[in-house]
Amino acid sequence: MKSSDAVPLYRVRRSKIHGTGVFAASDIKKGTRISEYVGDRISHAEADRRYADKADDDNHTFLFTVDNRIVIDGGVGGNDAKYINHSCDPNCETVIDKRRVFIEAIRDIRKGDELGYDYLIERDDSDPPDVDVIWACRCGSPKCRGTMLLPRKPKRKKAKKTAKKKAKKKAKSTAKAKGKAVAKKTSTKGRAKTQSAPVVSKKKKKSTPPRKGGGTTRRGR
Repeated sequence: MKSSDAVPLYRVRRSKIHGTGVFAASDIKKGTRISEYVGDRISHAEADRRYADKADDDNHTFLFTVDNRIVIDGGVGGNDAKYINHSCDPNCETVIDKRRVFIEAIRDIRKGDELGYDYLIERDDSDPPDVDVIWACRCGSPKCRGTMLLPRKPKRKKAKKTAKKKAKKKAKSTAKAKGKAVAKKTSTKGRAKTQSAPVVSKKKKKSTPPRKGGGTTRRGR
């Protein structure tokens, strides 16, 4: 069979989840690299400038964060991968390999099933009170968290220590440090000073393995 006659992995059509979606055109096995997320590769500053006028209640985005330098704008020069919707119980995941973003199946996918991955959108202190409504998720999964945003990070409780406890701890650490200094001075007395040769590692440098995707990002808040 010619490569041109090969059955396509997916098709793009209307989705019940959100606008346009991507659906399996044939059975897809777990581990299959389905597509690459491509588009205009820009800086974070350019992404901010490009979408500065984006309305707060607009949850439509084609921006994907690769790392702290690069953002892919799938809305400019992108492909069908930009239409893959968010899912709280995804059958795909994004993998970053050498600064390229790929969509891979994390389980077997049946023909007709909609493809989805977790957008991993982070929250921000400047988010409006109704941010979860704006970025509501309609994936319909029993595991749906109701929003495309990541859960709020729990606030760390600061341990309260009395001045007495702090002073006691400081006194102990000072005494311990003095003890170490005396022991070191005593142990080296009467010995000739020697300098050890530097340790040279013979281990080969490991190549950086692919990592899970950085996630969809939003601008214009």
